[in-house]
Amino acid sequence: MEWPAVKASKVLKALINLGWNIKRQKGSHRILGKSGWKDITFAFHDREEIGPRMLARIAKHTDLTPEDL
Repeated sequence: MEWPAVKASKVLKALINLGWNIKRQKGSHRILGKSGWKDITFAFHDREEIGPRMLARIAKHTDLTPEDL
């Protein structure tokens, strides 16, 4: 799987489209939840670029795929 570098706002939008929701937020730290999954912390500013290695790490804890972006 080849992951591109993507803006954090686009990744967050893709996660929300996959059924994740923002449970709470404090600054740039958002706690995302989805039934049947452990909560994850999404701690990126919207304009920040997320590189391929971090995207792979996010995908490991969510059901995100490169096609979702």
